[in-house]
Formats: sequence, C-alpha cells, structure tokens
Amino acid sequence: MIKKLHKKLMEREISSVELTEKYLATIEKKDKDIFAYLTLTKDIALEQAKKVDKKIEKGEEVALLAGIPCALKDNILLEGVRVTAGSKILDNYIAPYDATIVSKLKKNDVVILGKTNLDEFAMGSSTENSGYGPTKNPYDQNRVPGGSSGGSAAAVASEEAVWAIGSDTGGSIRQPASFCGLVGLKPTYGRVSRYGLIAMASSFDQIGSLTQSVEDAGIVLSAISGKDKKDATTVDFFDKKFEENLEEKKKNLKIGIVKEYEKNLSPEMGKKMTEVAKFFEKEGVEILEIELPNVEYSLAVYYIIQPSEASSNLARFDGIKYGLRVNDEADSSFSESGIPKTLLETYLDTRRYGLGREVKRRIMLGTYTLSAGYYDAYYIQAQKVRTLIKTDFENAFEKVDAILTPTTPTPAFKFGEKSQNPLEMYLADIFTITANIVGVPAVSVPAGKIKIDNKEMPVGIQFLGKWFDEENLLKIAHIWEKNKN
Repeated sequence: MIKKLHKKLMEREISSVELTEKYLATIEKKDKDIFAYLTLTKDIALEQAKKVDKKIEKGEEVALLAGIPCALKDNILLEGVRVTAGSKILDNYIAPYDATIVSKLKKNDVVILGKTNLDEFAMGSSTENSGYGPTKNPYDQNRVPGGSSGGSAAAVASEEAVWAIGSDTGGSIRQPASFCGLVGLKPTYGRVSRYGLIAMASSFDQIGSLTQSVEDAGIVLSAISGKDKKDATTVDFFDKKFEENLEEKKKNLKIGIVKEYEKNLSPEMGKKMTEVAKFFEKEGVEILEIELPNVEYSLAVYYIIQPSEASSNLARFDGIKYGLRVNDEADSSFSESGIPKTLLETYLDTRRYGLGREVKRRIMLGTYTLSAGYYDAYYIQAQKVRTLIKTDFENAFEKVDAILTPTTPTPAFKFGEKSQNPLEMYLADIFTITANIVGVPAVSVPAGKIKIDNKEMPVGIQFLGKWFDEENLLKIAHIWEKNKN
C-alpha cells in the first residue's frame, strides 16, 4: 500500500494534500461511530503534505513514507499537541518535545493525522479502559478492536489512516492487529527508541506499527529503528532495508510449534494452526514441535513484574508537576473541612479522580508486590522465572528459525464480555506476552476469518523470531501473506 501511494505521488497522479484531505474526510465521516482518534492534527498534517508536494514539484528526492498519512498512538509525544495516554489525569497536558520516533517520522516527511485512543496508560486488551470512551471494531461495532492500541488498529482498518504507530507491552500491537485484520509488528526490545513514549512497564514497552501488509511493516521499521543516545536500551544494529529483502528465501527453514500452547487453543484456532502448518510444509518448510517448559508461568510473571514497573512509573502523576490537580480550577487548596489540604491529600484526591479502575488496580497490585516482605517472595521470584523463560527461547532458537502461535485465543469479543472479570481479560494475552517477557520480535499476520455469532471476524497468526532478526521474521510472514492473499 505504501509503495503504491508513493508511486502515485511521484508520478503526480495525486498530491499529498489531496491524499491527506481524503483521509481527513473519511475520519469526519466515520470516526463519530468508530472513535479511533482522541485528537486530530489537521493543520499539522496539511502543512506537512504541502511541504512534500513542493519537494516533489522541485524534483527533490523524498522518502518512501513522505506524504503518506499515518496515525499516532496517544501515549507518544508530539510537540505542541495534547497527549493524554487515554487518562483524564493528563487531559490538559501539552507535549513539550517530540518523541524520538516522531522526530524520525518528521525526518521522513510523514503526514501525522492525529493521536489515537487507547486503554488508559496502555493498560488493557480492549480499549474499554480509555478515560474518553471505547473505540469500536470496524468489522462489528458491538465488538472491541483490541487493546491497548485499539485506536491505532481501528484507524487503519476503517481506512482513517494508511498505517499507524502503536506501543506493545504485552501484545498491545499484535492483539488489535489480529482483531482488526492487520499486520502488527513488535520489534526486538531495543530496536526502536522509547524516548518520548509515556512509560508503563519499561522493561516490556516497545514501539511498533500496524499496517496493511508485511511490506508496509518493513518500510516503517526501516524508518523508525536505530540507536538513540536518549534511550540507553537501544542498540546500534545495522540491517539492510527490511522491505527490500522479503522475496529472498532462506534455505532449510524451520518453524517451531509450541507443545505447551495446544491446551489453550479453541477448536477453531486449532484448525487454523493446522492449516498454517500444512501450508508451510507444502512450501518446503520443516515444522517441528518444540517445548518451552516454563512458558506456562508467563502470565504470572507478567502480571507481577508489569504492575510493579507501572506502580513505579506512574508515581510521577501526582497533580503537582503537570496534568490534573483536583480543585486547581477553583484556585483552592482547602479540603471540605476548611483545613488546608496536605500534600498527601492532594496526591490522593488527584489520583482518585484522575485515574481509572484498571490503572488503580495495577498500581495497588504493583505497590503490594514491591512492598517490604513481599518483594523477595513475588518480584524477585518472577524475575528469576523470567530468566528461565528466556533460556527456554534460547534453546528453542537453536533448533528453529521462528516460532508459530495463534495471536489470540479467539476473535474479537463483545463489549463488556470480559471487562467484569480481569483474569479472563488477562488470559486474552496468553500468546503475546512471552515476546515482551524475553524481548524477541513478533509479528501478527491475518489468517482469514472465523464465524462467531453469525458474523465473520478476523483472526491472526503470530511469528516470533530471534533477537534482532526482524529480517528473517518478516520474510517468513511474507511467505504466508503472499501465498494466502
């Protein structure tokens, strides 16, 4: 899609301004129902589009992404534009600088249409936890688009953007991609800078893309990856342009299927996995059953470490430095009793009214886990098991080039279906969280549709690759996409 639009721009079949106006018109028509966007940046988008058109008119070289409209998840800073992270506590916060990824997008002359909806502070799997209301799935508006990057996924699936940026802490790019019939790529931890991403769980968070094809995912990854002196976790890892090598086939390709995941499959997803495995065998790929003995502890590990890190990261939202401060609008620091509020009262009142239920739940869980007497029993133990899970993956990748799993246990669920049962909601991430626990790259690719309640809904399959081997990971995903579409 991106290359086709680039060609049209270069051959002047369409201008970037016309393309941008087309997508803005689609947003105006559809988004009152879908609610993919929290903030539109119409003026910024059109200004960028005019700049690209002038470059093309002068015969200057422009990047592949130049002039192509995209959407940006609203937990990533865009200078001068409101950034909420889906939370009322940041309702009035204006980003003072650009995230590194935004700087890279601007360098590539990308048109940014706006900031998309998400679960509050990226905590959720359905976008039902947004402080501004839920985003709807374009395939069935009674169902969720996934989370936490639900707004980004819905924007692309409803043709309100060509592609979008999301963040992935436990599947927050790949799960919405599966629910909305898109390609969702979570790069290796350290491949893309997190500077300017509002932190949720720093050892898991990673920025990636939601696109309409594997090739588009490669194009975006080439533009946004690289070492950043402002993010010490980034790695200076040189690769070819990812989109240029998709057709090269690796000999003696081996893909692993995880034995421990079989019990978590629904009959429909089991059939899909069999279909995918048979397809690759016909393509001459060897399918091996592999064991990840400690993967059964992934959910427990994730939901101990992630809330702990979130509890620490979210301590900065206290109503003092920026964002919401309760009673601030009345210019009053007095409690109802008439006694001046203490600093602690200001903290508690601001967070009580500014933070949503799921965020409070995870802060409390994380604070408990990190408290004296429980730190060693829970947090340290979880980190030890995390190391064991990583060792399992290291052993597996000595035998196979990639690991194949479903992206989600089921297609998109209905609003309210899981939101009253947090544990059931957390189980929706069972296939995606391991990639974040061990830091490997993973991509969700459309695998057709499954009939549910007389409605055909998209599902995805997931490939997990070796650390910093996105090149081969995308090639494998491309084999599936090219031959099945």
